[in-house]
Amino acid sequence: MSHKNWRDLAQSLKLEGRALIGGELRESATGETFTSENPATGRPLAKIASCGTEDVDRAVRSARDVFESGAWSRLAPTERKKKLVRLAELMQSHADELALLETLDMGKPITDSVSVDIPLATTCIAWNGEAIDKLYDEIAPTDPAVTALITREPLGVVGAVVPWNFPLLMACWKVGPALAAGNSVVLKPAEQSPLSAIALGRLALEAGIPPGVLNVIPGFGETAGKALGLHHDVDALAFTGSTEVGKYFLRYAAESNMKRVTLECGGKTPNIVMADCEYLDEAVKAAAFGIFYNQGEVCNAGSRLLLHSSIKEEFLEKLAAFSATFAPADPLDPTTKMGAIVSRPQLERVLRYIRVAQQEGASLRVGGTQERADSGGYFVAPTIFDKVDSRMTIAREEVFGPVLSTISFDSEEEAIRIANDTLYGLAAAVWTRNIDVALRTSKRLRAGSVWVNCFDEGSISVPFGGFKQSGFGRDKSLHAIKKYTDLKTTWIKIRQR
Repeated sequence: MSHKNWRDLAQSLKLEGRALIGGELRESATGETFTSENPATGRPLAKIASCGTEDVDRAVRSARDVFESGAWSRLAPTERKKKLVRLAELMQSHADELALLETLDMGKPITDSVSVDIPLATTCIAWNGEAIDKLYDEIAPTDPAVTALITREPLGVVGAVVPWNFPLLMACWKVGPALAAGNSVVLKPAEQSPLSAIALGRLALEAGIPPGVLNVIPGFGETAGKALGLHHDVDALAFTGSTEVGKYFLRYAAESNMKRVTLECGGKTPNIVMADCEYLDEAVKAAAFGIFYNQGEVCNAGSRLLLHSSIKEEFLEKLAAFSATFAPADPLDPTTKMGAIVSRPQLERVLRYIRVAQQEGASLRVGGTQERADSGGYFVAPTIFDKVDSRMTIAREEVFGPVLSTISFDSEEEAIRIANDTLYGLAAAVWTRNIDVALRTSKRLRAGSVWVNCFDEGSISVPFGGFKQSGFGRDKSLHAIKKYTDLKTTWIKIRQR
């Protein structure tokens, strides 16, 4: 990748900010726009259509019309597969463009966009396409005088509201299984990062997916997102984002048509290192990547590092030294490991949490400062706090930045208690050489994913989602396809001669 001049490629990129409704690029109904900003420079990127209630209504109507026509919903699974696989191929052939859109829009390093985000998004679309003609319906074990068919049918119109930290990947986690199952989708990307979602919609048309099957409506949560959540003709709403906003969608569903809602919300992942961890250097690197990767803007970021007292000082010394490799730098430089915070409000939020942590008595070990301010961008140094306890704000609330809280413990029981002392339950990790400790701990941790002697491992074939206020419903795997379908029983009485 180093041979490419990403800055020159970025200059030549044509940015599209209009909504995609019914297969056509459109300005918002009011003509209003907002400016997408490059978080690495603070400078404007593009004018984006600011969609509202009327635009959402148009998109939902388009999605409903094509769903009822059967042009996609009743297409043979093998034909849907071909078009989704074709979409994945087009994403691969446009990988550089899509990677640049991710980096320019939300500030992540181009190396991550190229090597992680785009390949995983492409895989998600292809995998779901390949899976759909391999799912079988059922015949129930009934009386011989009856045949009872149990079939899965698409829900209809699915609203998908996705976050800014992994814009294209999170969109594909929703769009891939929803489309594979035969639904139509109205996708609302985060206002901070709409560009790759619009590009995805255009590639879907090129792949032969009928107009109206995938609509993209950029806009703000309080307008476009709310309108989608309240719409009476949206059958399901899939959301990834904060717990606070997730609760809004539950209210919107109750106030409208009781649409089903699936939520993947916040996290406060405990990364537990037991005294007997024999992979200490590996655990140090995993702890660093777990909180500094993607600028810490990860729902399952390992933001709480739980260290046994006997190894704490050695571990933190190694971690502090290794954190220097994550010094924030230009996201378009292929050597950069940590880029910019997505926006000025998010930068101020992260810096505010750092100040509060110091006021509450946490000990700042590394970082804690804004960096590269002369660039105009929004950068924060990798930050490590020691002497944190579970009552502190920084240990309880989701910072969504490169800020690590270190909490010490003296026993397995204490580690589990601290780990579970949170309203979240998205993920957890434990490092130990003792298989009994690993299994005991993993069974007792209240989290949707538990990693043993590793961190943030995953596969498209493995479900991802949370317990408690981290939400419900799962992305990835066959479980994701099933959540965009409903079961129908067809009871056939067989007349006996």
